[in-house]
Amino acid sequence: MINKVAKNCFNKSTTGSSPVKVIRPNSGWRLIDLQELKENRGLLFTFVWRDVKVMYAQTVLGLFWAILQPLIQILIFNIIFGKVAKIDTGGIPYILFSSVAIIPWNYMSQSMVQSSHSLIAGQHMLGKIYFPRLIFPLAPVFSRLINFGISLIIIFFIMMYYRAFPTLNLLLLPFFIILMIQVPTSVGLWLSSLAIRFRDVNQLMPFVIQMLMYTAPIIYPISAIPQKYRILYSLNPIVAVIEGFRACLLGSPFSLVYILPGTIIGIILFIGGAFYFRKMERIIVDVI
Repeated sequence: MINKVAKNCFNKSTTGSSPVKVIRPNSGWRLIDLQELKENRGLLFTFVWRDVKVMYAQTVLGLFWAILQPLIQILIFNIIFGKVAKIDTGGIPYILFSSVAIIPWNYMSQSMVQSSHSLIAGQHMLGKIYFPRLIFPLAPVFSRLINFGISLIIIFFIMMYYRAFPTLNLLLLPFFIILMIQVPTSVGLWLSSLAIRFRDVNQLMPFVIQMLMYTAPIIYPISAIPQKYRILYSLNPIVAVIEGFRACLLGSPFSLVYILPGTIIGIILFIGGAFYFRKMERIIVDVI
């Protein structure tokens, strides 16, 4: 069965009946059809809400898990790396230093895993009805924003306890939140498409996520990286997100050396992922 995706055209019959939607296959490299996605935004919202309900279905604590899980992680990191290893954070309490990195990292890591698995998880729907396949990798990215928003309460209380009041840097936080969303979206577009052909992707993702955690300044400051490796290190978009969050919430100076390269790479990954997903979209049902 050929998955006919892409260009939609609407024709009205001479009898004045309802418009007929004709779906023709795309060829070559095309960017994502944002108009088609806009027309199906209600379906995207339905998928997002479904993911939220599935996360907390039949749980006793419900949304409280969004606070409990990162809070336990922050406390464990504080004991191991703050008290035992005594990592130097430049005078910032380690629990505060780590919390502003762990919260966005948890969002990105969880979104990347779910977005990468989204097409495989939804394969029972792919061959039954046509709708934009882009909804599958996007839904986990947006649904996890609810967890992220709730988790911000932890940062708020820790900042209040240490009297760490934000500066004007906070005005740039929306930019870094957008960048934070873009990272798992880019990864999800690439890997969800690759997972259709290579099921090894699903096996590799847990290992990759563990390794990615140590490639960004989450549990250690960026000053711990040797000077000669910092340019290469800054190409990681996750570094830009973490450094941006610390600058916005803790008032530290913005370092474009660590923020700008990762931002540019993140944009390139997103554009490339959008083109690649669009190209693979036409054969998803055939391969899966």
